[in-house]
Amino acid sequence: MANRGIIRSGMGGWNFEPWEGVFYPDDLQKKRQLEYASRQVTTIEVNGTYYGSQKPETIAKWGEEAPDGFVFSIKGNRFVTNKKVLGSAADSLSKFFSQKLSGLGDKLGPILWQFAPTKKFEADDFEAFLKLLPAEENGVRFRHALEVRNDSFAVPEFVDLAAKYGAAIVYADHFTYPAIADVTADFVYARLQTGDDAIPTAYAPEAMDAWAKRALAWAEGGMPDDLPLAAPDRKLEKTPRDVFVYFIHEGKIRAPHAAMDFLKRVEDAG
Repeated sequence: MANRGIIRSGMGGWNFEPWEGVFYPDDLQKKRQLEYASRQVTTIEVNGTYYGSQKPETIAKWGEEAPDGFVFSIKGNRFVTNKKVLGSAADSLSKFFSQKLSGLGDKLGPILWQFAPTKKFEADDFEAFLKLLPAEENGVRFRHALEVRNDSFAVPEFVDLAAKYGAAIVYADHFTYPAIADVTADFVYARLQTGDDAIPTAYAPEAMDAWAKRALAWAEGGMPDDLPLAAPDRKLEKTPRDVFVYFIHEGKIRAPHAAMDFLKRVEDAG
């Protein structure tokens, strides 16, 4: 619809042995798992880039295997975000971006920067980090998402800083991480991490309906009225936004089914 952004949903990675015979057909070859997964969900969050570098040709091959309209979210490397002084991450960032993420073309989604629970908000240092993040490569735009895990970030100053640089604050549905629903970019990124493998779709139907409703509110340029804000008095421009929703961590065995069920509920609700 023209008056709302695209809502995509997926899970973390595609190589996970417990998915074999549960999500993947029994007779599917491992080398075809990405091909299959990328036709069941509309986005995947790549975790491997957090731990190490990929060859540019490997990243380009991912794009070739996925269908048109599919998008990869790429997790930033831990050697960037685990630095005590974030403003000193220039060399690590240079190495990370040497992977040539632009090889994915229009299949490149947001780049997720994930910070440890021990990392506290220090405005000057965090702004120094944001200044280091490149905006594009070879004409391919980079969109940056920030997943912070310390309560010190749940303040208006952090919201203002993220908005200043057009970076999205990740909304984390988590048992202990801070929940910050403030919209600070032209897209929204949510990681739903309290699923349960005992539930066929990781989240119960009523919870899934609630998340579909929230995603639609985000996509239409608004904000859900039932999520916590760090800067509740801040005004938000109502403009359509793309929304990325990932089912991660708990309920991992059922995460692909969660993403598929979520997308169906969004379609039915919209």
